Amino acid sequence: MTGEHKRSSLIKRITNETKIQIALSLDGGPVSLAQSLFKDKDYSAEHAAQATSSQFISVNTGIGFLDHMLHALAKHGGWSVIIECVGDLHIDDHHSAEDTGIALGMAFKEALGHVRGIKRFGSGFAPLDEALSRAVIDMSNRPYAVVDLGLKREKIGDLSCEMIPHVLESFAQGAHVTMHVDCLRGFNDHHRAESAFKALAIAIREAISSNGTNDIPSTKGVLF
Repeated sequence: MTGEHKRSSLIKRITNETKIQIALSLDGGPVSLAQSLFKDKDYSAEHAAQATSSQFISVNTGIGFLDHMLHALAKHGGWSVIIECVGDLHIDDHHSAEDTGIALGMAFKEALGHVRGIKRFGSGFAPLDEALSRAVIDMSNRPYAVVDLGLKREKIGDLSCEMIPHVLESFAQGAHVTMHVDCLRGFNDHHRAESAFKALAIAIREAISSNGTNDIPSTKGVLF
């Protein structure tokens, strides 16, 4: 990782089911979109929005609990991000949730660029009251995800619980990373899910941090 490379990206992904655009900076700072998908957008009025001296976060997928999870991922990962999704929620939450995960993974992959000078591997634990989750990630260029959250409810808010691990799997697919995320204990499904996203944020933040060299962290000599 060199100081010359700004780790940021702009992604648009449009299908017959969803329209998504994402502005992402892996190191925080300002981010912006040329034009919002929403008319007269007021970022300050959102439930999943936060602006500090080092980060700007705005997430609007149309699914409140998904917004909440991605807000936590960005906040604890040190990212600045704007995520906008207009999807076919009149059908159900599947396409919007899945496609947002894929598009965020694509934005992550583009922002990271060539894997050089970073630790590559990262792990994280995050508690939320009685719940405890663990995440381990490898910037491998091999998309693979094992996710076991042990959720019991049918839905949390308007997000189907079956879609929560699938969003993480979709992110891994788009980002071309290998990751294992599991909830070790806990009985509240909101806590179990949120602790998992926070653990993943911690793992990603470690994996993309500098290793003090400009080397490619692979015996193959190339990643991404």
